[in-house]
Amino acid sequence: MPKIPQIPERFALGLLMFLLGACGLAYEYTLSKIASDLLGNSVQQWATMIATMLFAMGLGAEAQKKTPTTLLADRLVSTQVMLAVLGGFGPMILIYSFALVSQLYIVIQYGLAFGVGILIGYEIPLMMRINEQDSPEMRINLAQVLKMDYIGALAGALLWTFFLIRFLSIEKISFLIGIISLFSAMFCAMIYRKRLTRTNYRLIEMSIGFTLLLLGFIFGRQLMVRAEQYLYRDPIVTSITSPFQHIVLTKNRSGKVRCYINGHLQFSEEDEAIYHENLVHPAMHLAENRQRILILGGGDGLALREVLQYPEVKQVTLVDLDPTITQLAIENPELVRMNRGSMKNAIVQRIPSTGIIPGEAYQHYQVSQHERFPTRDYPTANLHLLHVDAAEFVKAINGQYDVVIMDFPDPNSPDLSKLYGRPFYDHIAKVLAPAGVVVQQSGSCYQAREAFLCIGRTWKAAGFHAVPYHDHIPSFGEWGWWIAKKGQTQENTSAALRQISHLGIETTYLTPQLIASSLVFGKNHLFSTHEDFTSLTEPRVYHYFLQGWNPDDTP
Repeated sequence: MPKIPQIPERFALGLLMFLLGACGLAYEYTLSKIASDLLGNSVQQWATMIATMLFAMGLGAEAQKKTPTTLLADRLVSTQVMLAVLGGFGPMILIYSFALVSQLYIVIQYGLAFGVGILIGYEIPLMMRINEQDSPEMRINLAQVLKMDYIGALAGALLWTFFLIRFLSIEKISFLIGIISLFSAMFCAMIYRKRLTRTNYRLIEMSIGFTLLLLGFIFGRQLMVRAEQYLYRDPIVTSITSPFQHIVLTKNRSGKVRCYINGHLQFSEEDEAIYHENLVHPAMHLAENRQRILILGGGDGLALREVLQYPEVKQVTLVDLDPTITQLAIENPELVRMNRGSMKNAIVQRIPSTGIIPGEAYQHYQVSQHERFPTRDYPTANLHLLHVDAAEFVKAINGQYDVVIMDFPDPNSPDLSKLYGRPFYDHIAKVLAPAGVVVQQSGSCYQAREAFLCIGRTWKAAGFHAVPYHDHIPSFGEWGWWIAKKGQTQENTSAALRQISHLGIETTYLTPQLIASSLVFGKNHLFSTHEDFTSLTEPRVYHYFLQGWNPDDTP
């Protein structure tokens, strides 16, 4: 029987601590990502989940004091196996509990974070106690153990951020981390085999753990899709996780598609035309010129579909942070049908770098149009597609646009609130041509009325005289937008919108009369006792948004 090569225990300990640090941080990131996808408010979820794990690590360190010295190696291997299985199946546990026992979800979420933290915290002191026999001096022991743990944490963070989340689905990530943790348990059992008191038990534990994780890695996608299906009333046709968000498309029996991002409805095919026609056409008709158009957000191509109906349009720049959603808009049959091939129909060029990183240039060909426009082709236009942060883009560019259309998610997190803040609006003013028009979707003007009004005050602070308008979207309720023309008063902008008598393009919903009526609000609906606005350091729109939608979560 060949001899197992001898590996210095000091080297082995360093490698084990490196793996423990890397996997521990990766578990924290993975569970925090799932929690933010399910509940929203990513800042809160990441902060509280990681804080819970850190607190539990302290309790785990306290609990290990009762471990007898003779059982250190056994407990270390068992703990690593338990951590591998619990962390590997963690995302699936959260998804199923959110879908099936929603009333207990918060308890399960933080219970899971607590359990993972306990196990991580339990392991580190065990390592120190084992190492103490070779390095009894405290300062050397601490340095050897904690140094590799911290280096591993850095490696785990970088690997998770720049590789795992970009190329693997979230359940693949968790099971892969679990398998790595299990291999570290096997390595630990091999190195400390002479210290194990119940070797057969440890082999059985590791075999069961490896089998479960391998099955999870192979069949986890099907299990996750089945779990996700409980969250949606219609069958899922597409489910994909990008580094930025989780995207789900569903289709009902009538063939109508709905798009969800991080569990929140983004649009429904049954009424998306109400939203996108209101977003695009008032601005396009208010503009004196409409040759150069900037769309910020709108990676699904639906706003672009409306813009490309205007023959005057020569150039469209579309900036969306997430390349996954634009790729779906280009390739997914359901989205291509909905956006009428708008992303494919344009000639896509690469924008030279101007202090920002340009997105990948896609070259696509003409596709047949949907039956809604059987005799009309989109005009030929250059579409510049970039995958960069919108705030960085408008800060860096020098061009001037006739119309700027902002199709951002609601300001439901501090990082999104910057897209509704004065510094961002100041940059928008610089990229607008003289007499240029800007329009921004601004969420529910009923449910989150104060957030809606705060957006208007922020536009005013940036020097714009923005005009509010609204319409009813069955899937969302009463929805609002703010529109402004550079250098024009509110009165003149409102009058110009009311004077629109002919749209000149085919629409599903919008009419000149509806544009005029959208400017009318109920008595005192636009009145507020607040005078503040959103700045870089004061995300007031985010606070008002929480007050409107989640009053219990208001900071």
